[in-house]
Amino acid sequence: MNTKHVEDRDERKSLKRAARKKAAPKAKRPSGVARGSNKRKVKKLAKGQRKR
Repeated sequence: MNTKHVEDRDERKSLKRAARKKAAPKAKRPSGVARGSNKRKVKKLAKGQRKR
């Protein structure tokens, strides 16, 4: 929601809140999908010598 044209802070906040309420709620994340710091980390390959 673009609220650049609104000068008053409280009015801008109320507009944003209304827009959030109006937006469709996001679906829940499936149980098998981790997010952020809970994700499995990718092992770094050894630098320097070639593997083969």
